[in-house]
Amino acid sequence: MNKMKKLALGLMAAVAFLVGAQAAELQAIAWDKAPNQTNDLAALQTGAKLFVNYCLNCHSAAFMRYTRLQDLGLSPKQIKDNLLFTDNTLADTMTAAIDPKQAKEWFGTNPPDLTLVARSRATHEGSGADYLYTYLRTFYRDDTRATGWNNLAFPNVAMPNPLWELQGQRKATFKKVKKEDGEGVEVFDSWQQISPGTMSTSQYDQAVGDLVSYLQWMSEPSRNTRIRVGVWVLLFLGLFTIIAWRLNAAFWKDVK
Repeated sequence: MNKMKKLALGLMAAVAFLVGAQAAELQAIAWDKAPNQTNDLAALQTGAKLFVNYCLNCHSAAFMRYTRLQDLGLSPKQIKDNLLFTDNTLADTMTAAIDPKQAKEWFGTNPPDLTLVARSRATHEGSGADYLYTYLRTFYRDDTRATGWNNLAFPNVAMPNPLWELQGQRKATFKKVKKEDGEGVEVFDSWQQISPGTMSTSQYDQAVGDLVSYLQWMSEPSRNTRIRVGVWVLLFLGLFTIIAWRLNAAFWKDVK
């Protein structure tokens, strides 16, 4: 009997989870396509600079060492002078400057590690890079939130906009539409600029694209090498298959 109760409770929890996930999904907007710049060293260097200056204050990258940034064409001196602002060494991992206890007190939760965020956020809606590209471009002012900010891709997010100085402050306007069941729901309509940022819209989109490209690269730094080596391996196997096929034919040509 206890097993049946546990099974029923488990099924109810699973259904509640699926319904909750679907409801949360209906509230979010469709994701924009992120630019693929993981082979662009200049974009990745800019993205690394933005990550260190605007993300690393609260979010760690505990599986990434500063020495790995040399793969982006940066020298140890450039990394120390431009990207390493603490007493850490190049061999250390990228740890957040904020105290986890203070972060939980301020934001209600400890900011997650971002090393693998570009991979973990992938869903049927798109890649993790698409999500991050949309997320970082859809913050808006919301006085009902404790931080004063909200997000279209992640409704009721606990994090404020880390790039508001670059993007400026915006307000989202919504309109009511009726669903198939006749119930009204608010959907995003347009943006209203409250105060300008230091970048234009196109410049900001480019900067976010660079940052997302770096996050995508950081989630798997060897990806480009793996793909390049994989192409050569497939070409070799294809050539070897032809040679083996012709060699087999030569061995068996006199056998009846």
